[in-house]
Amino acid sequence: MGQKIEGNLPDASHTGSLKRRTLLKSVAALAGSGTAATLLPSVAPGQDSKRYELVRSAGQGPTILASSTDAIATTDSGKVAGYIRKGIFTFKGIPYGDTTAGANRFMPPVKPKPWTEVRSSRQFGYVAPQGARAGWANDEEAWMFSWNDGIQNEDCLHLNLWTPGLGDGKKRPVMVWLHGGGYAAGSGQELLSYDGENVARRGDVVVVTLNHRLNVFGYLNLAKYGDKYASSANVGMLDIVAALEWVRDNIAAFGGDPNTVTIFGQSGGGGKVSCLMGMPAAKGLFHRAIVESGSQLRMNTEEPSQKLADLTVAELGLTAATIDQIQTLPYEQVLKAGIEVLRKNNPRPSGGVINFRRLASLLGFSPVLPQASEISADVPMIVGTTLNEFTSAINHPEYELMTDAELEERVKGLLPDKSSQVLAAFRQRTPAAKPFDIWSHIASSTVRENAVKQCTAKAALGRAPAYLYWFTWQTPVLNGRPRAFHCAEIAFAFDNTDRCENMTGGGPDARALGAKVSEAWIHFARTGKPNHPGIPAWTEFSPETVPTMIFDNKTELILNPDGAEQKSIAES
Repeated sequence: MGQKIEGNLPDASHTGSLKRRTLLKSVAALAGSGTAATLLPSVAPGQDSKRYELVRSAGQGPTILASSTDAIATTDSGKVAGYIRKGIFTFKGIPYGDTTAGANRFMPPVKPKPWTEVRSSRQFGYVAPQGARAGWANDEEAWMFSWNDGIQNEDCLHLNLWTPGLGDGKKRPVMVWLHGGGYAAGSGQELLSYDGENVARRGDVVVVTLNHRLNVFGYLNLAKYGDKYASSANVGMLDIVAALEWVRDNIAAFGGDPNTVTIFGQSGGGGKVSCLMGMPAAKGLFHRAIVESGSQLRMNTEEPSQKLADLTVAELGLTAATIDQIQTLPYEQVLKAGIEVLRKNNPRPSGGVINFRRLASLLGFSPVLPQASEISADVPMIVGTTLNEFTSAINHPEYELMTDAELEERVKGLLPDKSSQVLAAFRQRTPAAKPFDIWSHIASSTVRENAVKQCTAKAALGRAPAYLYWFTWQTPVLNGRPRAFHCAEIAFAFDNTDRCENMTGGGPDARALGAKVSEAWIHFARTGKPNHPGIPAWTEFSPETVPTMIFDNKTELILNPDGAEQKSIAES
């Protein structure tokens, strides 16, 4: 067992900021408390901040303001109209790039075509083409996650934005969220937890989520088929770079500071954060980074990437001579070909265990980038995982009945040369754990291993700190069977535990932990350090001590909490 570090760290330097944020929360509560509209003095068009202040100062009024004069902002492509909900200006579906269809398919993104009228930006834009979600077949999973899969279209380069103020001259930290789903699926709207309203209010920050090209459309390596396709293996990542350039050029109009940008993402989104850390094109577009359950240490390489591309071209019946037809085929046909190629040549791991050491080989269509880079050595990071990751009993109540004999058989299948040592190490830390819990810890251990390795590599550069966490909180829903599942921490980071009550139960314990996690993310976005008065002192990562912030009902910093376990699974 690791050493526990107790005590809180004062944060007097942000007293003024905390007061402003407390005020924001108070006036937002007033705005939502009334049931009848109040007659207010008229204000000039475009002065929506003043208008909403009048509503709030009256102590009553509508939850939402949406009109031709409320929440109007100017971007470099034209004006956009959003709405105000409980004091937070909300914009959805703002284009940051042109359509990716036709001649733009497999090409680097281009700026959106400008518009002259005010563009309504109140609803999510199209999502990137992707395969059908298998999770809908599982009632428990679908109930917990409550996905919003949206409408697919190649005109998908849109972003969503939440901010406490427009054109007020403030320079708020900006938090840009990259969604999960590997490089194959997902969107900036797919989970209720991605909604940025609460964390924008709590932290007086600007939150951005976005869509970008995925799967075969984002990462098909056609470079050998012509110079025009030179970037095709990475256009999905170049989309994200374009979104960050949009933030750089436009976020000041939305009350944000382009020089204080945090990128953060979970699972595949964490992998994308890891990718951006090594991309020259992204240099200087972000200043902090958070990787949640997505520490991708190795990227795809040219040979497997090219092989998948060749197989996809053949599946479509194309050749080098006819390759340009790939830009005019119906997108559904191209998508189907990519899915079929992966089905035949890139099967999912058996037994449900995802080995993060081999992650690059499991992802299918994914970026081809250098394996290591110091481009972002000066960018501080938060890195972490959940306790149970992909191995929970969601959809499978029978897993709770696993016996010791079944556990031993599974571990022998996974780690045949060291199963006894591994079982002994994992049982030592949690001697009272039932067999399925031990199996879940073992099956999830390489996700944590990669997080530790990513922090170790960051520390070795010696130019900016890394902070390591482990989210171990066990949800009470479904008799606690989901445990600390993959995606569990997102609702807490966004201060959305009530909004995501099907995942969290919506109770006071979840709410209290959500405050701790979201405040840590907010403070990190503002200062590059996650410490705040609500948690023990979170020290910078050191490979010698492996300080780990445990986020649970009792949040504590423990030195190397699973050192023996990690040693037992280490590759020789």
